[in-house]
Amino acid sequence: MTQVQQSQPNCIFCRIVAGQIPSKKAYEDEHIYVFHDIHPWAPVHLLLIPKLHIPSMAQVGPEHAGLLGRMMALVPGLAEQHGCRPYPEGGFRLVCNTGADGGQEVHHLHMHLIGGPRPWLKG
Repeated sequence: MTQVQQSQPNCIFCRIVAGQIPSKKAYEDEHIYVFHDIHPWAPVHLLLIPKLHIPSMAQVGPEHAGLLGRMMALVPGLAEQHGCRPYPEGGFRLVCNTGADGGQEVHHLHMHLIGGPRPWLKG
């Protein structure tokens, strides 16, 4: 299994972070990049990724707690900014697929922020 790396040259999400593949950016800081999914399941569908190449949630360790905490803390504001109605009437879904059995397609840790009026295409 691929270990945590600064960047992985064949990873599509690492290439997006590097600007080699275009994306519609929603947020960026030193450690996190957020962009719109190119095949959205719902009116709001963002992908939150660490800039560090972590293959999946299975490789997360205690040293990543701060990074994941920052990612989670961004979610409510991003959801509101991009059109999710406020809690409790509105809301959003946060999904992190891990491994083949978990439905992970891109092996770079990422979270799907999905929301907006239902029904959605999936989920």
